[in-house]
Amino acid sequence: MVFPEFVLKNVLRRKFRTVLTTVGVAVAIAAVVALLSITRGYERSSKAAYSLRGVDMVVTRAQLANHATSSLDEGIVKKIEQIPGVERVAMSLLNSVSIEGIEGGVQIMGWPVDSFAFNSLKVVGGRGLQRDDVQVVMLGTTLAEQLGKRIGDEVEIERKPYKVVGIFESNNMLEDRKALIKLSDLQEMMDQPGHVNRFEIALDKNIPNREASMLQVRKAVEGLTDEESKPLGLLAQQTKDFVEGDNQVRIAGAMAWITSAIALIVGAIGMLNTMIVSVLERTQEIGILRAIGWRKTRIIRMIMVEAFSLSIFGAAAGTLLAFALISVLTRFPVAQRFGSGQMTLDIVAIGFGMSLLVGLVGGAYPALRGASLPPTEALRYE
Repeated sequence: MVFPEFVLKNVLRRKFRTVLTTVGVAVAIAAVVALLSITRGYERSSKAAYSLRGVDMVVTRAQLANHATSSLDEGIVKKIEQIPGVERVAMSLLNSVSIEGIEGGVQIMGWPVDSFAFNSLKVVGGRGLQRDDVQVVMLGTTLAEQLGKRIGDEVEIERKPYKVVGIFESNNMLEDRKALIKLSDLQEMMDQPGHVNRFEIALDKNIPNREASMLQVRKAVEGLTDEESKPLGLLAQQTKDFVEGDNQVRIAGAMAWITSAIALIVGAIGMLNTMIVSVLERTQEIGILRAIGWRKTRIIRMIMVEAFSLSIFGAAAGTLLAFALISVLTRFPVAQRFGSGQMTLDIVAIGFGMSLLVGLVGGAYPALRGASLPPTEALRYE
């Protein structure tokens, strides 16, 4: 009997135990792949939203752990617009407000009506905001569905009635859950007259050496001063860095890895238990193999190949399970555009790598234990 056939026979010797171990590994890998796919999906959609707007850089207050707490004088926009290489600048104010029928509040965006950021939104009902509008609001598709509101309905925001004039769809899942009003209205509502959270910069598309120009613009923005020559304390980041540094992205990523680590530990313990029992049951067989000339390294290789075989079966099943899980989740309105089945090859590779790690952790000790048994002692084992 050739070596691979011998190993396969050992794996299939206890079919029920093999299936249980494979299922345990598959659940762990499914958790890793699904959570990473969802987290990366959110990150990608955020980057795509900025990309669709043509935004290259985002400016916030420096030395803040949370971008949402940034507060900037909107008059700074004129200084940024004068920096060579800058084509357009959009101002944005973001805050959480109470909206009728939704517990915990809803995020609301305030944009000037002439902001180029509107170009990234698809108005699927009604119209956009206009300069002479009074107490009107646009709702993201998910929020409108959650509130059960249509064009012309009124929605109570911070205990004031706002008329729904438009429903928009964005490439960013979170924006679809937000409300959008005029910047001046949100500034008045939040008692922050003349202040915004961030500036979004679109660079001139025709500038040569874009990376170098971006670095120059960044230095120029961060070097801006007020009328008394004091630094304004600005932080300019490329959109990629801004999204990856966002608190929500980092928290979601950390939660995904913590949950995945717990699942992997459970999977590794299951694998270790299976392989230890397997070695104990075959102690006499291992003794015979050693007696007929098998070296310790070959015994170790045999047991490790068995463990890795279970890992690969579990990784394949876990990947399919994760795909099914993401497909089901994306059928729910709240989760739409979050995962959307965007399971990429690098995430699948991470899943297989983690599964092999589970096989290594679960198989190493049983392999060393089996190989270290003297043939005479192993043959006497009952």
